[in-house]
Amino acid sequence: MSTTSNNDIARAIYFSLKGKSHSEQADTNKKIVSFLRRKRLLSKVPDILSRLQKIINKDEGVIEAKVSTAEKLDHKNRTHIEHFLKKHYSAHKVSIVENVDPKILGGVKIEVDNDVIDLSIKNRVNKLQEYLIKGA
Repeated sequence: MSTTSNNDIARAIYFSLKGKSHSEQADTNKKIVSFLRRKRLLSKVPDILSRLQKIINKDEGVIEAKVSTAEKLDHKNRTHIEHFLKKHYSAHKVSIVENVDPKILGGVKIEVDNDVIDLSIKNRVNKLQEYLIKGA
């Protein structure tokens, strides 16, 4: 007997709901919850929903980016980051989740799925330190 991954379940939910009317989606949602309860998968629902959101975002051209900075982003920098990410990932929309982290010292760290763009001062100092130690 094979097991079904949470990603497979999320994909099946997505395709079973796509293109249906609101009332059809409500009926399908009841069946999905019943299926998950029967298969004793209710504890996996948060992970399944997270994966479902990623599938929806990908289909709609939306990316979710976690942006960490030492101070809150101003409007100009936020807009600049959004435009950069739209162009870099060919996305229609960018959803930014801001994280203020004083340990960064300055600059910005951007995480999109498994990609990390680390332009923080802390990272640059660490790289300089590595370079100086290797060069000595």
